[in-house]
Order: sequence, then structure tokens, then C-alpha cells
Amino acid sequence: MYCSVAQAKSAGCTGSDPEVTAWITAAMERITAYTQQAFEPTVMAVVADVAPGGLVLLPRRVRTVTTVTPVCDGYDCPSLPSSAYRVTSSDVLGQVDAVHLAWGGWDDLIAGAESWNGGWHALFEGWGAEQVRVEGEYGYASVPPAIVQATALLAAHIQAQAAPSDADAARDPRLDVDDEGNNVHIEDEATDATPVVSAAASTGSTQVDALLAPYLNAGTTVLGGV
Repeated sequence: MYCSVAQAKSAGCTGSDPEVTAWITAAMERITAYTQQAFEPTVMAVVADVAPGGLVLLPRRVRTVTTVTPVCDGYDCPSLPSSAYRVTSSDVLGQVDAVHLAWGGWDDLIAGAESWNGGWHALFEGWGAEQVRVEGEYGYASVPPAIVQATALLAAHIQAQAAPSDADAARDPRLDVDDEGNNVHIEDEATDATPVVSAAASTGSTQVDALLAPYLNAGTTVLGGV
């Protein structure tokens, strides 16, 4: 959660804890759609361009990378071994979020990437790939204070703007009511990937939009994430 129930209530959101949690969730979805960022550690896949020299700039703050796979036209390319690239993260002072392909490296045990055949650079060019799919964990280690404030304010704003018929939106989707009127917890169904969140031009609040301005991201395609 980008903010706590207490923080949302202090910003003007009202109702029971499950209701306030639902408004927070709605606010998080709008913030994600507006910023196209991940403010909590999130597993996703990013497709990004390979620049000259083998530099792949990532549009999200990267934490760990599990696989790097060339995007080939018309056929599946194998993932690159970890020796074929290195990862830098803006979590480390002075670094940028990027994958650096080992253009000057080689692996004599992999067909096409041998030292006498031009190494990784030649293999990559032979595939004709101009992009790579980078799977891993992205996002901030902790939610920035500005995002906490924006989420609380937006939760209150969404609630204030909601019509009476929108009251069901304030119910926690993980709760249901049994025959005796008791709240019953419902486990979320397991999914293989987080759905893609479509971009939005605004959160619906100019005040919140202003808070989020430093975090806007018009980055490249993201699969299985935000």
C-alpha cells in the first residue's frame, strides 16, 4: 500500500478500515496509470531499445534482473547468460537504471558468441535484434514521502467526488458478506502476471498531479506490470 489507512483518514477519507483501504487502492491505480511507475518492488518485464555500444536504458527503477532476452522478428531467441551483460541501478548513487550488454565479451562455449566469431556483439547482430526483454524486479525500496501524501490526498478526493451509486467501490474487494451479515475474507486468485495498467492524462486532481510531476515516466513498453 502506498499509504496507511490512518494517513488516508488524516487527509479526509472517511469510513471503516476496509472502505478506506478500497479508496486507497483506487488512488494507487490512478497514480500508477498517471506516472507509469512502480513505487513498490514489482516483478515485471520491460522491452527496451538497444543503443549503440550495447546500452539498454530501463524506464523503471530496476532492483534485480532475472533474464535478458533479445526480441527477434519472427522467431524466439534464447535468453542471454548473466556473463553477457551487467546491470546498474539508480538505487546506487551515481548509477542509472540500465543493462549493459557485453559487446566486447565472448563465450567460446556458445555457438555464435565465440571470440573468433565476434563474441556477443556478432551474435546479437546475427539475430537482428534491436530490443531486449528484461525481466526482473522493479520499483522503489520504499514508497517516497511525496507518493504517500499524494495517495492519501487522492483517496480522499476520489471519495469526495464519488456519486452515491459508487458506494460499492468503497468495499474491500477481498471481503464478502455471508448470510448472517458477517464480513468474510476472500483470497485473491493467483495470477502469473500483473495486468498492464493503461496510461492516464491525469489522476483527476490537479493538486495530486502537481505532487507527482517529478515522478512522471513516459517510458517504453512494460509487460506483465505497470
